[in-house]
Amino acid sequence: MHIEVSAVPAADTGAALWPACLDVLAQQLPQQQFNTWIKPLSARVAADQSKLTLYVGNRFKLDWIRAQYGTRIAAILESLHGQPVHVELALAPRVALVKPTFSDGSSVRDPAPMAPPAEAAAPAQPADDDQSSPGAFRNRLNSALTFDTLVEGSANRMARAAALHVAGAPGQLYNPLFIYGGVGLGKTHLMHAVGNKLLVARADAKVLYIHAEQFVSDVVKAYQRKTFDQFKDRYHSLDLLLIDDVQFFANKERTQEEFFNAFEALLAKKSHIVMTSDTYPKGLADIHERLVSRFDSGLTVALEPPELEMRVAILVSKAAAEGAEMPEEVAFFVAKNVRSNVRELEGALRKILAYSRFNQKEISIALAKEALRDLLSIQNRQISVENIQKTVADYYKIKVSDMYSKKRPASIARPRQIAMYLAKELTQKSLPEIGELFGGRDHTTVLHAVRKIAGERQQLTELNQQLHVLEQTLKG
Repeated sequence: MHIEVSAVPAADTGAALWPACLDVLAQQLPQQQFNTWIKPLSARVAADQSKLTLYVGNRFKLDWIRAQYGTRIAAILESLHGQPVHVELALAPRVALVKPTFSDGSSVRDPAPMAPPAEAAAPAQPADDDQSSPGAFRNRLNSALTFDTLVEGSANRMARAAALHVAGAPGQLYNPLFIYGGVGLGKTHLMHAVGNKLLVARADAKVLYIHAEQFVSDVVKAYQRKTFDQFKDRYHSLDLLLIDDVQFFANKERTQEEFFNAFEALLAKKSHIVMTSDTYPKGLADIHERLVSRFDSGLTVALEPPELEMRVAILVSKAAAEGAEMPEEVAFFVAKNVRSNVRELEGALRKILAYSRFNQKEISIALAKEALRDLLSIQNRQISVENIQKTVADYYKIKVSDMYSKKRPASIARPRQIAMYLAKELTQKSLPEIGELFGGRDHTTVLHAVRKIAGERQQLTELNQQLHVLEQTLKG
């Protein structure tokens, strides 16, 4: 994914360059990756701003960050600064080393340098210390992610209701709870909210939130160290397991076997499992059928891109949390132009707030247009009704000319309705304008198509998945 970024004003470049880069990386990367690899870095900018040095805790992390993120960081810095910035990575002095911490104050240990061949494809992430001391248990929950801080709307109402039920009565209905959706729609927030609410009611509950990559790492360590008894004690004794992005189990045979065993053990003792993924269970690739059938045995719910009213509410709420007031007309302007997910909304809001502070100007539509000029120009250039028609026609293997024709067979009418729906969702065109671009159709025809596809999207998993693919294709 490519994101254009506005240049940092020259007077502020030295102080603001790395924080601005962090803001962009937070938009681009999954939360787990950002928190694990990027957030703990410290930076020093050269006096002439031609070089930025990043300080890393150990050699393993230094090599990994250079290989995986070095080029991306350099490109973002160049976009922000307006000219190339040389990025150098260096080991942080030991006396200054501060390890990243979890919300309960515990720190992480560096990963083992070697992994057995079977699961070597995914490098180990910094892992929890072994649970050796009596009574020690790290739940890895972010206490700020609660149901109270989650803005509710039709896009997440069903998933939120199911998650609330699980938090109030774990081990009963909806076990497992499987939440799926695109990047930045709030899957991780919901899982943390479940764990935090359960702990309010039962402070002694054993709750663990992890990313699927961490489970892979723990399996690898258990094989390396021959500590599977400790591994099973940890995972099989939980009251609530919250595991993010289970699609990362693909092609990892041993990991899938151990997760299947943990899954069965937890269900047998009436513990609850909540999982997230970027696709519905049967859409997962390279995962054993018996595991997929377990994923699909409870309740599967989707998170949709937030609708306009929800996007406005999110912007107003997030701005208030930052101590800023977002005028309603500005919130509506941003919400109409940033449609894909909550993470991009937050990124747009950060740009507006930063631009307002840099220039000491009040937040207005004019200021928002200036702060988001790159984002708006990309959208205006890339997402047009014509582009939507071509993309949908290619996807469903029909002719682009069928979009304008009077033909009515289902093989053509259905893709045409989908294209109308996407045109309404992804462009600023009015219903009459969209109708004109679809062969001079009346605006009521477009409205019928939009309502029909929007309603079916909530009910039909396959259609919802197709729309996700089309939206991501159109947004680049």
